[in-house]
Amino acid sequence: MESFDQLDLKTIDDQQAADLCDRLRGAILGTVSRTGGHLASSLGTVEITVAIHRVFDLTRDRLVFDVGHQCYSHKLLTGRAPRFDTLRSLGGVAGYPKPEESVTDAFIAGHASNAVSVALGMARARTLQNKNYHVLALLGDGALTGGLAYEGLSNAGQSGEKLLVILNDNGMSITQNVGGMSRYLARQRLRSQYLSFKKGYRRVMDATFVGRKLYKFNHRVKTAIKDALLPCSMFENMGFTYLGPVDGHNVKLLTRLLRYARDGVEGPVLLHIKTVKGKGFPPAEAAPDRFHGVGPFDLATGELTAPAGPSYSSVFGQALTELARKDRRVCAITAAMRSGTGLDGFAQAFPQRFFDVGIAEGHGVSMAAGMAQQGLVPVFAVYSSFLQRGYDMLLHDVAISRLHVVLAVDRAGLVGEDGETHHGVFDVAYLSSVPGMTVLAPGCFRELRDMLAWAVERCTGPVAVRYPRGGEGDYRGAFDGGKTLRLREGKDVTLVTYGDTVNPVLEAERALRAQGVEAEVFKLQCVRPADWAPVLASVRKTGRVLVAEECAAQGCVGRELAAQLALAGVEVRSLTLCNTGEGFVTHGSVRDLRRLCGLDGATIETRVREAMGR
Repeated sequence: MESFDQLDLKTIDDQQAADLCDRLRGAILGTVSRTGGHLASSLGTVEITVAIHRVFDLTRDRLVFDVGHQCYSHKLLTGRAPRFDTLRSLGGVAGYPKPEESVTDAFIAGHASNAVSVALGMARARTLQNKNYHVLALLGDGALTGGLAYEGLSNAGQSGEKLLVILNDNGMSITQNVGGMSRYLARQRLRSQYLSFKKGYRRVMDATFVGRKLYKFNHRVKTAIKDALLPCSMFENMGFTYLGPVDGHNVKLLTRLLRYARDGVEGPVLLHIKTVKGKGFPPAEAAPDRFHGVGPFDLATGELTAPAGPSYSSVFGQALTELARKDRRVCAITAAMRSGTGLDGFAQAFPQRFFDVGIAEGHGVSMAAGMAQQGLVPVFAVYSSFLQRGYDMLLHDVAISRLHVVLAVDRAGLVGEDGETHHGVFDVAYLSSVPGMTVLAPGCFRELRDMLAWAVERCTGPVAVRYPRGGEGDYRGAFDGGKTLRLREGKDVTLVTYGDTVNPVLEAERALRAQGVEAEVFKLQCVRPADWAPVLASVRKTGRVLVAEECAAQGCVGRELAAQLALAGVEVRSLTLCNTGEGFVTHGSVRDLRRLCGLDGATIETRVREAMGR
């Protein structure tokens, strides 16, 4: 692959910059078609990324992405092109900004709406430390569906800090564009004559009392006219100097705008650019949602190399649609993840009962609480790592009133290539800490259907059904009202698991049995409150227990079992906990990450043999 970092972007001309954008798109398409990844968003931000690199020194200046799936061209320009074909693989280039990977990655960015807050913190640190560097935040319009973005914008606008916020508007119209007038004024602001006149005019007016009064009067008149004509009053009312909207695929214009924002304006600036998601690849332009996060695909046709089969998400969506046909109280909520959570069919069948709240998980939980309070049955389909934002609302709005809110917790456990920011390894701990919460964990599609129906039709308080990304393994079972299932009988060791991790545990059990070790295997259907009685009885018999779970060590089920064993006075010769550990798990395939965390069948087998002294 071309080594883009050899280029001196500060010296190339506009035509060379445009040619570079074409080459970057080709490199991104070539790699992502083989590895999969976030394609449409990265294709849409090539020009603004090149312009940023032409104007700023990102080894010193700070660029905060929101969200980081826009960063592929940035990575290619900052020394990672030779390894870009390892994108999102174990030990390879991360799919999101990662400061440990490059000094040019200012901040990790896997979740939305926080960039302005982070950037403002950096700008304030710069001021307090009396340093000299620029701070930028690049966020998509989708991030503005999250309340945190407005908290950051409100505070940044009033801060007086020199800060550039670049709003990449690639689909959602924030305010109606006036067109000719706004483009005309944007062009005027870029002219050197205008900039020189503006600086000189301000300097002359500041020299006398009368001049200062006149300047303030003229400024008020100008602001009133702009507010009447231009779609920028919201940001300017916050305290920003507003530039745009402008063509986000015109690298020449963007470069000039960025230089003006850098040199010609004091205080916070908001640059509003209009882009096309998937720019340069017609299939992605036509279906940007489909190419947001995509697997390997054919460059010629855009078709997936390995067509996706049924997944937990798709099965959930189908099952919920059927439940909604029977019960008009059932509603579906999602946080900007309609397709990702399998709710396309539900939205089409019941548009009046489908609600996409945007990237606003906390709001989604609170809205569900209000719906439940008034007699509806809301089902909030949300990724495990994103539900973390709604924890306070789970406690305050749902649990205190014991409301019947159903959480469909998608992407539970190790999710693979998206890495630290997306693994669903904390929900067992935080959901289990919510008083009155029931947590179910299916290990196959049938269990998911059964558990969802039970959660919707028979539960009275808050209930979460947590399930993994992707398809089911070999295990097949049926829900039995939350009782712990004994899948295999044995006398030598007790193996405990839940959810999809049942598959490597059963793999380990088969290998052990072939070596003469009889393992008794239990699958928790209900993680909280768990049915511990059969497990305690088994451990009294075997004296050895291993718990395998795709969950962080803190708050894991294994530690809960250890406490239960101690309280019951059960003597244990060995207690082995297999989980994802105390820290965060990197990116890579689920297969590789299970092996890394010791949650594959072979490692579980080895841990059992070690515990038995073999």
